Amino acid sequence: MADYRREGTYEKPAGTASGIAMLMVLIVLVLAIPAGILVFRQAFIVPAIGMALAIAFIAPGLYMLQPNESGVITLFDDYRGTDRSSGLRWTLPWFLVKKVSVRARNHNVERLKVNDKRGNPIEIAAVVVWRVEDTAQALFDVDDFEHFVKVQSESALRHVATRYDYDEGVDHAPGDVTLRGGADTVAEALRSELQARVQQAGVKVEEAKLTHLAYAAEIAGAMLRRQQAEAVIAARAKLVMGAVSMVQMALAKLSEEDIVHLDDERRAAMVSNLMVVLCGERDVNPVVNAGSLYQ
Repeated sequence: MADYRREGTYEKPAGTASGIAMLMVLIVLVLAIPAGILVFRQAFIVPAIGMALAIAFIAPGLYMLQPNESGVITLFDDYRGTDRSSGLRWTLPWFLVKKVSVRARNHNVERLKVNDKRGNPIEIAAVVVWRVEDTAQALFDVDDFEHFVKVQSESALRHVATRYDYDEGVDHAPGDVTLRGGADTVAEALRSELQARVQQAGVKVEEAKLTHLAYAAEIAGAMLRRQQAEAVIAARAKLVMGAVSMVQMALAKLSEEDIVHLDDERRAAMVSNLMVVLCGERDVNPVVNAGSLYQ
């Protein structure tokens, strides 16, 4: 599998602080200004201006991060780091904080019409579970990481579908994986293929499963008749094998118990009759022979 990862911007921790302590300082300053003016009046004007500037410095730096949410911090579009600590946080007010969810996400790849390894047109769909692993790559190495995952998921599904046969056929080699019979193998191949494609976007693909698999409408009828014919042949083969086994057992039991002695001609007739009875699709009406064995 080719490695699509290339040089780019990689995530690093940001130098931020807990917002609780800064919030307490902010509350004290907000309460101290009117209290100081009330007590000291004109003498508190200069300290009040200083406190107001401190409030203007602290307040813009506060931000909230939910669990499994990160804050990408930039300064004049220059990446400064990523904060992954949840709760109330604080950073310098001239930094910009862009929130990026690192929760697991689902993407449904709609039904695609592709050709399998034999060239048969099929319909296939899948669901992909993914999350952002590197926030810096997700924001700065691709234009829109969500759209990027969507496009690459469709491309990977098309590519994987062409590597396997839809179902076993007459030229199917033992051990070959099919889309229909090797669901787990195909799902892992799809996950690996997609992971290689979205690696540069800082995305981790956790799971990829097929949700729909069928022949295309134009050949569905013919393929259904083929499957029905294969099922009938398999059932007939099993029925014949069972009938042969039962005939062998019957002849062996007759010979063992010394019930009747049959020459080759009568043995062949008996085998023929038993095979007709055992393999026939209709009920058999018995015929009683009132004469001798040879009449």
